[in-house]
Order: sequence, then C-alpha cells, then structure tokens
Amino acid sequence: MPHFVIDCSETILKLNTPESTLKIVHDVAVNSDLFDEADIKVRLNPFKENYSVGGKKDDFIHVFANIMEGRTTTQKAMLSKQIISQLKIVFPSIEFIAINIRDFEKATYCNKSMI
Repeated sequence: MPHFVIDCSETILKLNTPESTLKIVHDVAVNSDLFDEADIKVRLNPFKENYSVGGKKDDFIHVFANIMEGRTTTQKAMLSKQIISQLKIVFPSIEFIAINIRDFEKATYCNKSMI
C-alpha cells in the first residue's frame, strides 16, 4: 500500500517509456514522505481502442490512487497536485491529465501476511 494505477491512452507509451512514467508517480509518492518506499505499488494500463474522452478518442492519463486512511485532506491534495504537476511537464500536449485519491479502511483491509 499505496496503489497507484495509471490508466492512459496507448499513445502515452509513444511519448514516454512506461518505465519512466511509472517512475514519475513512484518518485512523487516517495518524496511526499507519506509512505514507505517499499510499500509503493505503481501500475500502468494503456487503452488502445476501448475508451472515450468527452465522446472522442482524445489522449488521456488518469491516476487512481488507493491509500490507507489516516492522511489529511491537505496531504492528499498536495500529493494529487504534485503528481499532476510532474505528469504535465512530461506530457504537455495531453489535455486530460487527472488523479483521484481513495482511502482504504484499516478495519476492512486485508492482505496475505495478515492471515
């Protein structure tokens, strides 16, 4: 935990390598001091055909961040802005770049090591 899942149009992979794009999000998460680096997971899902942005095939990047509850709204807003700021630098021609952060509940979260 946390999990950062990047959905994007496949064109994004031609503008920047997947590894570099993953590293951007990973590095911002590390530098936020909100997480232990070993816990940060980042994945990328490119879409070739099955997507629509405003009824068009416009390129997009959307980061879904799932983090354990306990961070303040201010901390989450800062994390969102920092990730988008870095992606905007690398992808200046992409009009739609966004993120949303969702909290996991500690009471209902479970992983293999907890069983």
